[in-house]
Amino acid sequence: MDELGFVPVTLVPVIWIVAAYLVGSISFGIIISKVYGLPDPRTVGSGNIGATNVARSGKKSAAILTLLGDAFKGWLPVWLALQSNMLMWVVAGVGLAVFFGHLYPIFHRFKGGKGVATALGVMLGISGWVALAALLTWLLVFAISRISSLSAIVAALLAPVFAWVLLSPYPDYMRLIVVMSVFLIWRHRSNIKKILDGTESGFKKK
Repeated sequence: MDELGFVPVTLVPVIWIVAAYLVGSISFGIIISKVYGLPDPRTVGSGNIGATNVARSGKKSAAILTLLGDAFKGWLPVWLALQSNMLMWVVAGVGLAVFFGHLYPIFHRFKGGKGVATALGVMLGISGWVALAALLTWLLVFAISRISSLSAIVAALLAPVFAWVLLSPYPDYMRLIVVMSVFLIWRHRSNIKKILDGTESGFKKK
């Protein structure tokens, strides 16, 4: 059969990937800030729409909801694709699409976040162990440095190593994590400069 219902089989992967990109384009930082009556995160702090910048509003609950929302939107399309028995390359494509949707959202003139939480959600959909290793890396570095960006950069650097150890039978998933890691580091390039200059802001220990 060359059709699945009313949709040609050859178009099914395209529909999944486009739908994942649209889901990724939903910016929870902007939505939740509006619900809380907070300033648009694009107009304050770093201008980033992610949880770290939302946290600068002083509303921890808004930041937590942003974090959970961004991670959930990364996990959901990947999980649905797996449950629908999509081929490995399609699942990887879905994961990459939702990640790029967050970075370059069509609903906000392609100006999105840095993708840390969404990437974690994608990894969780593919492998809970890889996601756990990346999360523990982030938590460890943050506990030592109290710098969110540094924690994300180190986790992104090590994520391909975790993928190589845990996902070697799944090359498309390994490539997905490598691509996400490269873009995560690239999106943090201004933070890297500030870290090297000693001017990067962090969260002081109480």
